[in-house]
Amino acid sequence: MRVGRYLVVFIMFMAILITFGNRGLLDNYRMGKKLASIQQANEEILQENREYQKKIDLLKTHLGYIEMVARNELGMVKKGDVVYRFPK
Repeated sequence: MRVGRYLVVFIMFMAILITFGNRGLLDNYRMGKKLASIQQANEEILQENREYQKKIDLLKTHLGYIEMVARNELGMVKKGDVVYRFPK
């Protein structure tokens, strides 16, 4: 009987360690969720990098895109353009 009790206590102790201990089932579950979150953030950053690379390629090669950026973002005008200023 005594050996049976010790065995049950030992098994319960091991089950608690396996479930809640360091690198246990609960820790493994949390780390899996964290890994999925990091992978999602990584994919978003990779997509953003692809978009920036497309813009860089356009700025290097496409004169129409360079002109559009200069006009829209920098407020530049071509010679001969008529500029209208409205009061704010």
